Amino acid sequence: MEVIRILSTKKLLVNQKQYLLNAGLSVLEADFIGIEHVAFNLSTTRQNLLFTSQNAVKSFLENKENSNYKNHAVFCVGSKTKEAIETAGFNVIACTDYASDLVEIITKDHRSESFAFFAGNLRKNTLPDAFANAGIVFDEIRAYKTLLTPHKINSNINGILFFSPSGIESYLKENQITTETCFCIGTTTAEELKGITENIVIANKQTVENVIIQCINYYKEII
Repeated sequence: MEVIRILSTKKLLVNQKQYLLNAGLSVLEADFIGIEHVAFNLSTTRQNLLFTSQNAVKSFLENKENSNYKNHAVFCVGSKTKEAIETAGFNVIACTDYASDLVEIITKDHRSESFAFFAGNLRKNTLPDAFANAGIVFDEIRAYKTLLTPHKINSNINGILFFSPSGIESYLKENQITTETCFCIGTTTAEELKGITENIVIANKQTVENVIIQCINYYKEII
């Protein structure tokens, strides 16, 4: 029986990796990106806080002034982002899976309000461009840096788990994608593979666990 080898472009939790192993898959893993939290001055007077990643939330919570903003409403992208900020005692008004969906809610129901947008250095232009076009007042606060950490993979790989566009960018610096099936955490990540491969499976929830589930289901009939 052929061994199906899966590469995860981020190191998985023990239980996450075990799901793949229990399904009879062989697993390689490496962190293709690194995150560096950035110290920033938190003196915003904006009404609402906006986060599009868990990394932005983590950096925000490291700032000693964060407790002064417990009464500010929070808007965020991703269920894990929502969970992280709510666990810290903040109130989430709206959460969507994609930034484009959050833009629709904000431009429809919160156009007259102002936002402090906590982001990384490689963030997409979706929110800033939409806010500028709609005349929505916002400050962008650089909360973390995404660092590419490429690795050369010499093993034969059948499937690759991707969790961000920058993870794909990093992978392609040292490797090519040919016949591998790429499992992506969402459509924004999948778009980074446009023109490179059509062997793409997109998770229906933006979680690591769902990417793993899609991968297991894909290979279920083969193993």
